[in-house]
Amino acid sequence: MEQEESAAVVSSPSTTECETLVSEPDLKSPSVAEDDGGEKPIGESKPTLLDQDDIFRAIEVVERDSVALAESFASLYDSLRLSLSEATSSSVDHMNCFGDAAGQIQERALDAASKGNRYINSCRRLNEEMKHVDGLAKQLKILRRNVDALDSAANRKLYLP
Repeated sequence: MEQEESAAVVSSPSTTECETLVSEPDLKSPSVAEDDGGEKPIGESKPTLLDQDDIFRAIEVVERDSVALAESFASLYDSLRLSLSEATSSSVDHMNCFGDAAGQIQERALDAASKGNRYINSCRRLNEEMKHVDGLAKQLKILRRNVDALDSAANRKLYLP
């Protein structure tokens, strides 16, 4: 019957429950109390069947608790590994995104710089051409005065009174 109880304890492990076995010392056991006025050393006493059952039950409880603790640590390590993997992969993704954005900004900055240089060169050419326009403007003013003078002289000759 006692073997059936210990088999029942072993066959129904519970990972969510934690059993604590606290045994009170049996004052009548030969290892603790005096037996008929004589003292027996602890090493010489033989454990009774009841003490062995208590020891086996305690060992079974410790073993179940150890298995539950090991499973809990394994689950914790798996969770930590997953979290670290996610953090690392998201950091890598962010760094790739940052690298892509920096590359695009660099390309656009170079494009804008080359367009700016073309604009500056066009302005310089226009400036050089405009320097010659001042001389041309002076020539046009002189030509306009001459045309006006010729027109006045022609009008006077044609419309003489």
